[in-house]
Amino acid sequence: MIDWSRHHRQSDWTKVNACVVGLGVAGFAAADALIEVGAQVTVIDNGNGEKQKEHGTVLEILGAKIYLDYKGEIPNNTNLLVLSPGVRPSAEIINEAQQKNIEIWGEFELAWRLRTLDFPAPWLCITGTNGKTTTSMMLSSILTAAGLRAPAVGNIGDSLVSAVMDPIPADVLAIEVGAPQLPFVKSMSPHSAVVLNMAPDHIDFFNGYENYAKTKAKVYSQVQKSAIYNVQDVVTEKMVEDADVVEGARAIGFTLGLPGLSMIGVVEDFIVDRAFLEERQTHAQELCAVDDIQPNAPHNIANALAAAALARSYGVEAAHVRDGLRSFVPAPHRIATVGQFNGVTYIDDSKATNCHAAQMSLKAYENVIWIAGGQAKGQDFAELIKQNSKNMKAAVLLGEDKELIAKTLKMIAPNIPVKIIERTDDAAMLDVVIAASEFAQSGDTVLLAPGCASWDMFKDYRARGNAFAEAVIKTQGSK
Repeated sequence: MIDWSRHHRQSDWTKVNACVVGLGVAGFAAADALIEVGAQVTVIDNGNGEKQKEHGTVLEILGAKIYLDYKGEIPNNTNLLVLSPGVRPSAEIINEAQQKNIEIWGEFELAWRLRTLDFPAPWLCITGTNGKTTTSMMLSSILTAAGLRAPAVGNIGDSLVSAVMDPIPADVLAIEVGAPQLPFVKSMSPHSAVVLNMAPDHIDFFNGYENYAKTKAKVYSQVQKSAIYNVQDVVTEKMVEDADVVEGARAIGFTLGLPGLSMIGVVEDFIVDRAFLEERQTHAQELCAVDDIQPNAPHNIANALAAAALARSYGVEAAHVRDGLRSFVPAPHRIATVGQFNGVTYIDDSKATNCHAAQMSLKAYENVIWIAGGQAKGQDFAELIKQNSKNMKAAVLLGEDKELIAKTLKMIAPNIPVKIIERTDDAAMLDVVIAASEFAQSGDTVLLAPGCASWDMFKDYRARGNAFAEAVIKTQGSK
């Protein structure tokens, strides 16, 4: 009988019969690592696409059993089920494993168990509804400026399992944590963690907002040093209050306003620290100028505050926070300026795949022609439109749930003109940009902040953003 509570990298894995569910990036890394430590590995996937076949071929060569198009029960003799992030918490395979008393781990639990005991890199974890990728990359840039090997991993870049199995160990890991990676986390104990913000998202995946929020809060479980929350988002503060952290861990706030004690915030045009210096009762440590953060839209400043808090929690000096934020290059499709034509600025925020992200983007600009639509994932757009209708001159809508957004606009802000694009082929974005440009005048902003997933029309949000940028250049660049 395996004592799972004590199982780690140096344990005997030969008696582990692991079934890995899913053959994507995370599932492939999990299976590969389990084979490396000596487990018997079976991988199942209900699909059979080219990527699954490619991954399956490699793993078969390494000794795994692969079953694609799999619709059966958990394979016989399985004593460990490892779930990829795409497996819903309500999936039947989970119920089956629980009934059969099979140990269940998610990707992050497996990664925690596989850390080397000789040099286990501390984990700095970032989650939230929006801003995770940007904050993780900012944190990695700050830590790198401090001379540390600190890749951004997890829900971004390499899988976390691959990172902990790397023969060249990191000094510290900047880990983007998606909510689907948090179910079945048991022993993970991060150095520090932050929940950036909370808003309805993944409602269909978690069967409701309450389950989604409870899952996000797991990132604070057993935090060792700092549980960091958003002062402007009371839900994140409540999560910290309720968290079961290691004795001595501190609650640290970040705020776009003046920082109180044990907070990082903004004073005039500077980001300052009143959390990680000995004289914090009476003094503040200047970290950087707001202008060191680009773009310095409010939600991006909030991302920088969170990254700075995590870095300071780890002991990074103020100068390295400044240098890391100055050298940070934003990922594509996140409030990225495509160009300015005839006085109109075109902004690609295709990564705004939910209402909360779109709302943050809309708040950053005035006189906006809003491009929105796609798969709404069960969201309600009423609050977004109530909060931002004063910024909107017009809206151009496309995709599967365009009528839902149009109906909400008509109900809440009937004075805002709306253009609906019916076509769904590759050239649809040309019509979108043409329509938006007809509404726009010099000084206006045409903003792609869809508030929806992209899969109804595009491969992913990147393809959607690229289509927008190409359409802008094609239709406006020659004028």
